[in-house]
Amino acid sequence: MAVKIRLKRIGAKKAPYYRIVVADSRSPRDGKFIEEIGHYNPNTDPAQIVVDAEKAKTWMKNGAQPTETVRSLLKKSGAIDE
Repeated sequence: MAVKIRLKRIGAKKAPYYRIVVADSRSPRDGKFIEEIGHYNPNTDPAQIVVDAEKAKTWMKNGAQPTETVRSLLKKSGAIDE
């Protein structure tokens, strides 16, 4: 089972809001997930990024792969150093 750290879109039409979740790679974008580790609001200036860094590091240590977008958000929030 491949586990990914990715974005789950919530919010209204033309007003996106995302949750950062850990999910099985086979599940749909807004479907079932394992754990929520943060959220991202691109509508504010600057964009609001809230991540539980400990949970993110734990999941990555256990083999979860972040998507490119989530990896950049984790870097911006300071959760990872890469």
